[in-house]
Amino acid sequence: MAGGKQTPRQRMIGILYLVLLGLIALNVPDSLLDAFKHITDSLDTSTNNVNTGVDATYKTFEATTLKLQHDRAKPIYDTAKMASKVADTLYNYVYQLRKQLVAEGGGINPSTGDVEARDNLDISPRIMITDKKGEELKRRIIETHDRLLKLLRKKDRAGVNFSLNAVDPPASAGIKKSWEDAYFGDGIPLGATITTLAKIQTDTKNAENEVVKKILAEAQQAQVNLDKFAAVATAPTSYVLLGQPYSADVFLTAYDSKLSPNITVGGSPISVDAGKGKYTGSTSTEGLHKWTATISFKDNDGKIQTYTTPEQSYMVARPSAVVSPDKMNVLYIGLPNPVSISAPGVPKEYLRVSMSGGSISGSGEHWTATVSTIGEAKINVSGELTKGKTSFLGSTLFRVKRIPDPKAQFAGKSGGNTSAANIRAQDRLFAKLENFEFDAKFNVTRFTILIAKPRQDVIIKSATGNELTSDMRSAMNTVTPGTTVVFKDIIAVGPDGTQRGLDPIVLSAN
Repeated sequence: MAGGKQTPRQRMIGILYLVLLGLIALNVPDSLLDAFKHITDSLDTSTNNVNTGVDATYKTFEATTLKLQHDRAKPIYDTAKMASKVADTLYNYVYQLRKQLVAEGGGINPSTGDVEARDNLDISPRIMITDKKGEELKRRIIETHDRLLKLLRKKDRAGVNFSLNAVDPPASAGIKKSWEDAYFGDGIPLGATITTLAKIQTDTKNAENEVVKKILAEAQQAQVNLDKFAAVATAPTSYVLLGQPYSADVFLTAYDSKLSPNITVGGSPISVDAGKGKYTGSTSTEGLHKWTATISFKDNDGKIQTYTTPEQSYMVARPSAVVSPDKMNVLYIGLPNPVSISAPGVPKEYLRVSMSGGSISGSGEHWTATVSTIGEAKINVSGELTKGKTSFLGSTLFRVKRIPDPKAQFAGKSGGNTSAANIRAQDRLFAKLENFEFDAKFNVTRFTILIAKPRQDVIIKSATGNELTSDMRSAMNTVTPGTTVVFKDIIAVGPDGTQRGLDPIVLSAN
């Protein structure tokens, strides 16, 4: 409001203006709060993506540079891990702040997916300003920023510009606010504070990602200097089937795709493409085959350098098949029996499977066998080793059995003592398999019940199905301690369609 002497009308307008500002501050529009929620969700998703990227960077480095050049790469790897530890410390601190603020705000509202009191204007200033959590957060951000920069080499720091910072904003209308007051102080709704903390977490992970990649790049830059070489030979497999080709890659570590060395095996040269030699060994005879390769090239001084690989070996064997039952070495009547089938050296799409004593269906490694008669069944496996030519690989014999009898249960028991109240509360009989690998269902189709109360005639009733009839329920409602309840003549039917007579249940009420 303007200075100087004011009329009563001007003073009234000024008062109403202040009241309006207060009302606006107290009524944050839902659309604005929804926008904060959407931004928070987007930031959390971005954070998860960056975190996945950092993990992938580490895994790639571990599988290549760290594995092949461990002594040189290990100190670089440890420095990168230190950067991640520094970033995680700040990330976890912010995570705990978010949990505290959400708890203070009444938790998450299931209908909005947002904090319940997202429009609250008191929680953020109280925790972040009055309790000085904002000052502590600012200190930690600055400390994390500086520590991450110090982990980089001096020449790498110049091009780094983290968004992870806590700089006081410039003065506005002559009012100077601290960083924490600007983002968490008076007039800031709880939903906006949660968004700000989510952004800090994203900034932290982005900073970690940038630093880790720059640190690990040191090892990649060092690989350009090929001062040491070693000969390496790698083969996709050392086990091949009779008549199938055997191949291996022969190359130098500190690999240079522009290098064209002279590679020989047994004195005979092999073809070289982009620095790699391709060797194809003979598989016309069974047994152990051994070979070595010699690699020669000119170094930077024009001298001929020669390296010899360690002795390599591969086994040529006759075709064989492996059939592994998923449950046990038994096939059960009435059930889909899962069976895994593979043949070393034969692609799964080239397998041909048949069965005697039953039927089998499926593809690849996963098949389902169906049997109907007690006895034995045989699964036969063939494979297409060469195009248009199928060879028998082997067979496996299985025993065929029927599903074992289930146990009848009432009130969760197959006999013994239970409370009268427990007996009165039940209304049906069950048949359950115990210690059986398959999930086979049995249904009780009929039974007879005997209720013997002390010094009274025995009540006998029969039912079809597994539920108590209305007469049975009436009789069961009279069960008191000392009553004996017997279920007999119990018949159940399982997946194989056969009727099973089950053992009776004798329950004593107490």
